[in-house]
Amino acid sequence: MAETQIEWTDATWNPVAGCSILSAGCTHCYAMEMAGRLEAMGVEKYAGLTKKAGNRTVWNGLVREDPEALKIPMRWRRPRKIFVNSMSDLFHERVSDGFILEVWRVMRDTPQHNYQILTKRPERLRDLVATLIGEVLPNVWLGTSIENAEVAHRIEHLRKAPAAIRFISFEPLIGSVGAIDLADIDWAIVGGESGKLARPIREEWIDEIHAQCRAARTAFFFKQWGAWGKDNKRRSKKANGREYRGRIWNEMPRALQH
Repeated sequence: MAETQIEWTDATWNPVAGCSILSAGCTHCYAMEMAGRLEAMGVEKYAGLTKKAGNRTVWNGLVREDPEALKIPMRWRRPRKIFVNSMSDLFHERVSDGFILEVWRVMRDTPQHNYQILTKRPERLRDLVATLIGEVLPNVWLGTSIENAEVAHRIEHLRKAPAAIRFISFEPLIGSVGAIDLADIDWAIVGGESGKLARPIREEWIDEIHAQCRAARTAFFFKQWGAWGKDNKRRSKKANGREYRGRIWNEMPRALQH
């Protein structure tokens, strides 16, 4: 686990390493480049999980479970919001059911923390939580990523997953998501892409999500413009900032436990 600069969480915890590209939102995933750098630094956990594709570092589809990492949250006494698997996807098809159950056990045994699980595979999340796991932990938030209208169907799988809090990460937002049903969705995170190959974000795409959040009473968190500002000009992420509609939006789910 590590402290993090991700605006909507306090720390990251990675009991799984490695992933594979699934949809357009994965194309410039920061975790691929980070995994490559960690391997170059001699971090064994990330060895052999990426490959070179031209000038890019990309996932090669291998996934590694890390049983030693399961002990980490037990050492944290002060309550934290913890992003689970910022460097992978807990519900990737190569993560075993048994290991997911072990992650659930850790979260159950550390109720002082709130765990935020984000997946691009909400079908498996829905099925495992409803059947194999079979319990709703008040400190576990379940979320899915939606980058454009092509993957907006993910919300329907998330809605069917038993959860104390459900959330959507519209990041990187690379297209309109269209009309979506935010019923039973507690929280929405919106953000543009950053990095040298970042794709633009448009203010009207944010507007449609914001309006639907207000209608559904879903908490709205604007994470960043990223590499492209609201005037459609490219700048640094820091220069573009986090202001939307004249303010900073840091709303959190009403059911936040800590």
